[in-house]
Amino acid sequence: MTPRPLASVSIDLDNLWAYLKTHGDPGWRDRPSFLPSAVPRLLEVLGEQRLTTTVFVVGADVVREDGAKAVAGLAAAGHEVANHSFGHEPWLHRYSRDRLEEELSRTEDAIVAAGAPRPGGFRGPGYSVTRELVELLAERGYAYDASTLPTWIGPLARAYHNRTAKAPEEGLDELFGGFSRVLAPVHAYRWRTSGSSALVELPVTTMPLLRTPIHGSYLLQLHAISPRLARGYFRTVLRLCLARGVSPSLLLHPTDVLGAAEAPGMEFFPGMAAPGGQKVAWLGWVLSALREHFDVVGTGEYVRRTAVRRTRPVTRLDAGR
Repeated sequence: MTPRPLASVSIDLDNLWAYLKTHGDPGWRDRPSFLPSAVPRLLEVLGEQRLTTTVFVVGADVVREDGAKAVAGLAAAGHEVANHSFGHEPWLHRYSRDRLEEELSRTEDAIVAAGAPRPGGFRGPGYSVTRELVELLAERGYAYDASTLPTWIGPLARAYHNRTAKAPEEGLDELFGGFSRVLAPVHAYRWRTSGSSALVELPVTTMPLLRTPIHGSYLLQLHAISPRLARGYFRTVLRLCLARGVSPSLLLHPTDVLGAAEAPGMEFFPGMAAPGGQKVAWLGWVLSALREHFDVVGTGEYVRRTAVRRTRPVTRLDAGR
């Protein structure tokens, strides 16, 4: 029997305060959290779909009680816990090497202290990635990075964000990636680093050929316009992925299962007008459609199961110094 193609699903466990911070809302300093609402709901949806996946967590949350509890629950349910930086600042490209290393190590320590294994995967907030970061991940024994989003939509999304933000933070010049990401690979590949380790890069999948996003927030925006349109769009993505040999790497966020009342202050964010129950039902449909055509695993499991032979020089990285 011919094995079914693989797909991967991951969740960036960005918290309410992180969204408010990037949006320039001073209320972020109170560190408001929606993890107690979001995590059980995400676990329920994934459990109904019989999926174990990868959750990228923020160290500043994991050192708190609700974040540590979330990590413990995720690990107990069999989900991989990966590194999403400590402070969730989408301007890692401005960090020194020493500060990048501190971001990695502090989050690693927090994840282990919360009861999960040391992380083997990383995703930069806002798809921020640099040569220094890739080299550090390889040196620290990471198996993969998942920080690239190969799309032309990034600069447009950044312009919209900066226009609507209350007080945009400095350093958002690479938020959502630059125009050069249009030509970045959609398949997994290995960075040719200076050391012996060849770090795998697992891009967040965009629609083959068109390079438009397929992550949860984008699908919710289409669903708000027309559920029929959203279903047709996602089915087209899956057909194109199968035809072109692309293994979908689907990215989700807590906002994909939360309504506006559960995320106060986030009215600016796409899809927040939809009730949480409606979002949960839609996410269930998306995951079911994905499972019809692919064996769905987490990002770390995907890297372990596949032999990634494509390589790319780290000097061609389009962000960073």
